[in-house]
Amino acid sequence: QVQLVESGGGLVQAGGSLRLSCAASGSFFMINTMGWYCQAPGKQRELVAVITSGGNTKYADSVKGRFTISRDNAKNTVYLQMNVLKPEDSGHYYCNIQYGLGVVRTAWGQGTQVTVSS
Repeated sequence: QVQLVESGGGLVQAGGSLRLSCAASGSFFMINTMGWYCQAPGKQRELVAVITSGGNTKYADSVKGRFTISRDNAKNTVYLQMNVLKPEDSGHYYCNIQYGLGVVRTAWGQGTQVTVSS
């Protein structure tokens, strides 16, 4: 069993910045990938950014150049630095990890709300 706890969401004006954090705890030996997903009202959950254990990253086209994903393996924590925020970025942000050796498992956090005002 693992637990993911997100933090850092909130209200911000367009053009501002937020930094989301997700800390993983529990029983596991290795985390493969860590990522962030966003679900806006009335829309499906979609991938925002993902980072591998080796530090390779991938971003949704809509956030390239504005968002940066990073991880601290010693702390089992993944971050999402969000700059130049737009109202279209608003939504509920979920942390996701894939972990384990041999048998790979998936875990989701409860999410944190991000609201960007125009």
